[in-house]
Amino acid sequence: MTRPPDILCIGSVLWDIIGRAPSAMRPGADVPGRITRGPGGVALNIALSLAHFGLRPALLSAVGRDAPGEELLVLCAARGLDTSHVWRASELSTDQYMAIEGAGGLVAAIADAHSLEAAGDRILAPLHDGTLGSAANPHTGPIALDGNLTTALLTQIAHDPAFSAADLRIAPASPGKAERLLPFLQTGRGILYVNLEEAGILCGRPFATAAGAAEALIARGAARAIVTNGAAPAADAEPDGVLTGQPPPVLVTRVTGAGDTFMAAHIAAECTGASRATALDRALQAAATHVSSEIAP
Repeated sequence: MTRPPDILCIGSVLWDIIGRAPSAMRPGADVPGRITRGPGGVALNIALSLAHFGLRPALLSAVGRDAPGEELLVLCAARGLDTSHVWRASELSTDQYMAIEGAGGLVAAIADAHSLEAAGDRILAPLHDGTLGSAANPHTGPIALDGNLTTALLTQIAHDPAFSAADLRIAPASPGKAERLLPFLQTGRGILYVNLEEAGILCGRPFATAAGAAEALIARGAARAIVTNGAAPAADAEPDGVLTGQPPPVLVTRVTGAGDTFMAAHIAAECTGASRATALDRALQAAATHVSSEIAP
C-alpha cells in the first residue's frame, strides 16, 4: 500500500478452525456436521470487515514464519490489508483458534495465541519508532485493539503516551479475557465493545439489560461503552446518557465473529460521519447479516 492506513488493528491474526453441527450438543457428543478453516482472530476479523466497508486497515500482530503464516499473510494482502507491520519470528508457529458450534450456539472453543503472547510489545514497535507514531508524536487515527494481548501488555497500552491521541476502540476476545480490559476503566481511555456477560465480569455483577450494563461501565470509569445482548436491545453509553438499538430478527446459523463484525461496522459508520444512533443500527444490521448468512463449504 502506498497511502497510510485508515485504521490500525492490533491483536490476534490466526487461522480459525470451526466445527458446526445442526443439532444440540452435550459434552462427549459425536455428531455429523461441517468443519471449515479460514482467516480469523479478533484483530483480523475486524480488519477484514473494515476492508469490506471500504476502509484500509493495517495489522499489528505476530505471525510465524511457517507455511500457515505465509498462506495467511498472502490472503490478507489479497483482501486489501496492510501486513507490512506484522512481526514475524521463525521460532514461533502461526496461532490458531478452534471452536465447536451446535444448534444452541457456541459449545466450546480453544484460542491458541501463544505466538502473539510471546511477541509481547514487539508488535507495537511501529507506534514507538516513528513509523506510525511515537510517544512524542502519538498516532492520531483510529485503532482497534483486541483482548488477546496479555494483561501486562494491555495495561502498558492503557498508560502508553503513544496511544494518548488515538481514537482507541477496544474489545475482549472472549468473556474469559474480559478482565484484561480493566486498565482501560481505570484510565478512562478508549471505547469498550463488550457483550452483556463481559460487562458483568468487568463490573463484578450480572445485568438484565445492555443499557444497565453500559451505564454501569460508565460509572466504573469507561469513557464510552457499547454493549450487545444477542437478539435483545444493544446500548451505547457516554457520561451524558445512553441510547439503545434493536437487532433485526434473523435465523442464526453461526456465531463466531459476530462481535467482530458488529465492532467493525460501528467503527466504519462513525468514520464516515454517521450519528451514534445510525452507527449502532448499522452495526446491529451487519452482525445480523453475519450470523444468518450462508456458511461456506
